[in-house]
Amino acid sequence: MKLSNSLHRGVIKLSAGRKGWDAFGMPVIKLTTTGRKTGLPRSVMLTSPHQIGESLVLVASKGGSDTHPEWYLNLVANSNVLVETQAWSKEMVAQIVAGDAREQLWDEITKKFRNYGQYQSKTDRLIPLIILS
Repeated sequence: MKLSNSLHRGVIKLSAGRKGWDAFGMPVIKLTTTGRKTGLPRSVMLTSPHQIGESLVLVASKGGSDTHPEWYLNLVANSNVLVETQAWSKEMVAQIVAGDAREQLWDEITKKFRNYGQYQSKTDRLIPLIILS
């Protein structure tokens, strides 16, 4: 995952920001959280498989790993994040989606991007969905 993130950042840097802002039919964002242990900024490149108006939806899948991604644990500790896209950069607030709203959103995402359903089948943890607004 770290190698993939490094390569993705390299494409954006080498193309002067003209390439690398979409992947697999999804927009790519740079998410910066505050490290829950260090208090330092931590950035990761992620895809957003679903958007609701100006809000972005993230899937904390970690490829179906049995552990949550570090970025997710960081935003649970501090929901204030910085989001950068090809067009803009702004502060946003993360909210974890739960209950029926999560199930409905999960169905929408997995119909369009089946890989997330495959990730869920690899793990016993419920893969979290996050809305950034």
